[in-house]
Amino acid sequence: MIQTVLFDFDGTLFDTVEGITKCVQYALQKHGMDAPLSALRCFAGPPLVEKFMEVYGVDQTLAEELVADYRERYVPIGIYESAPFPDVGAMLARLRTAGLKLGIATSKPQYMAEFLLNRAGLRAFFDVVVGSRPGKGDDRKWQVVQRAMQQCAADPASTVLVGDTKYDAAGADQCGIACIGVAWGYAAPGELASAGVLQIVHTCEELEAVLLS
Repeated sequence: MIQTVLFDFDGTLFDTVEGITKCVQYALQKHGMDAPLSALRCFAGPPLVEKFMEVYGVDQTLAEELVADYRERYVPIGIYESAPFPDVGAMLARLRTAGLKLGIATSKPQYMAEFLLNRAGLRAFFDVVVGSRPGKGDDRKWQVVQRAMQQCAADPASTVLVGDTKYDAAGADQCGIACIGVAWGYAAPGELASAGVLQIVHTCEELEAVLLS
């Protein structure tokens, strides 16, 4: 029986793709590169340093410079180009009423996740919010999942991670918990199935039914 539910943030609870892709494009342009916004959806969710290195073949030093430029636009502008997905708030309220312990485990800087949750009136639904820490770079998914589990005193046997990409599935697996994939996020076609998630859901209502079954 599920007792603790950890949620990814970008692409799972919040639609943040507009702000993220515009900020990635801004960073690339500062370094003489460019790409259409449609090609940058893959940056929504995973650790940014790792993603810049993977997609553009840059070294870590340049990837960190690109992330700094990304945040130059994100903090004053991009962070506001986002909103919770429809029905997320109502689902979270019902899960809390049912007695589940809820947490956030995101590679996004923790203060940004906290800011957006408070702005949307959703922070009170969560027992813990865990994200990348200031001065630590972008934590890997398994690291934030592990810290969230520790803070929740979660039993792996009764804990799941809800996420939208292969990075969530891998992070959950490394921490010994199951992952439920949401189809409304930013994964490439077939990505979640290939990643071996426990189940793929298509609506908040379907996710709620799985978590409470």
